[in-house]
Amino acid sequence: MPDQANHLPGDDGVPSNVTPLTAQAAGPVGVDRRAEGGLTLRFAFDLPRVPSVAKVTTWTHQQLINGALIVAVVLMAAFIVYAPVAEEAAATNVRPNVTTSFNPSTEEPAIAQGAYVDALASVIGNVSIGAKVFVAPFASIRGDEGQPIIIGEGSNVQDGVIIHALETEEHGRPVEKNLVEVGGKKYAVYVGNRVSLAHQVQIHGPAVVLDDTFVGMKVLVFRSRVGRGCVVEPGCILMGVSVPDGRYVPAGTVLRDQAAADRLPAITDDYPLKTINKGVVHVNTSLAKGYGAQK
Repeated sequence: MPDQANHLPGDDGVPSNVTPLTAQAAGPVGVDRRAEGGLTLRFAFDLPRVPSVAKVTTWTHQQLINGALIVAVVLMAAFIVYAPVAEEAAATNVRPNVTTSFNPSTEEPAIAQGAYVDALASVIGNVSIGAKVFVAPFASIRGDEGQPIIIGEGSNVQDGVIIHALETEEHGRPVEKNLVEVGGKKYAVYVGNRVSLAHQVQIHGPAVVLDDTFVGMKVLVFRSRVGRGCVVEPGCILMGVSVPDGRYVPAGTVLRDQAAADRLPAITDDYPLKTINKGVVHVNTSLAKGYGAQK
């Protein structure tokens, strides 16, 4: 049953121990609460006086307008000053290497007209990327240890691919064991024309992958050479071998013996993946062109 002692007589239902509030109320406000055993607790706090909107002067309105204008000008100036900085920061996914004992010169990546490098990919240092190449999100191509790294025209470096290499120079002298030779020139990693490096492939130099070859998902190529027109099916590991032209490596193969590499089956007309690379190259060169047009 309600405590009648805490109410004023009448029908308004307002407790007698609470000061009524109005829009102009100010000063201390108290609330009494009766606890068990007859103990009374009092809570008191101050409310600031709330001015009536009708009493705001014209000068105060002008102040607000002036303040808003100042804020707008400051924000516009900040945008003009910092927008180019933000754009430059976004472009740092393509950047030079740092100098070290194994890479004493600073090199900028060279990216040909018509190639596309996604903003979420990373291209660093002495890297050359040919025309029509598509470098997908989260790919990493680092010419900051072993270098140079070459990606030929029309090739594709798909999502999560890593291309890196062991050091090719130490205190001004080349580390020959970590270099590969193609066409009379030496490289850390050489990827030819129209090569497909599918999702999560790792090409770790010294390594060569020649023209028109398909390298399937999650393949590792290390200290190895893959010939022209080959198919390396998904999940393979190639270490210290040379795959002859026109061969395929069955899925999941761990290839570490050159004699076994020489016995790899040839790609024939009845091989189911004989044309896979042609289709993959077509898709990815189209993506490079399309995404490049959006810039």
